[in-house]
Amino acid sequence: MKKTLHFPIRIDAPRERVWSVMLDPDTFNQWTEPFCEGSYYEGGWNKGDRIRFLTPSGEGMVSEIVESRPYEFVSIRHLGEIKDGVEDTTSEKVRAWAPAYENYTYEAAAGGGTQLRVDVDVLPDYEQFMQDTFPKALARLKELCERVNA
Repeated sequence: MKKTLHFPIRIDAPRERVWSVMLDPDTFNQWTEPFCEGSYYEGGWNKGDRIRFLTPSGEGMVSEIVESRPYEFVSIRHLGEIKDGVEDTTSEKVRAWAPAYENYTYEAAAGGGTQLRVDVDVLPDYEQFMQDTFPKALARLKELCERVNA
């Protein structure tokens, strides 16, 4: 059974900066490094766009952008896995968890900066990995945003 995890973080940079650093291909692979070194995406961040989150070996997830309001909110619906270059959205393994959502909410923080909240659906087998890894990734995002902003 899926569970939704919540990860809030305050970043001392404007929402526009946080949005840009998070989604730009040149910095995306830096802040997501704790999940998988060299990870990247193919696709776009506009509502309705298909997007593939990939490892250097080409495996990963196939997803779509459900909602995208620049500097405010982005919702990703994960639809399946990619293995050996093949998208799987129908196997029993995938149907056990898909769809799963990953939502990012950007709010202006009191005194300036951004309050970023991440809500992500996970299966019990991946809960500890996400609990351990997401804070590291968000700390890296914070570092990149604040350094770029300096």
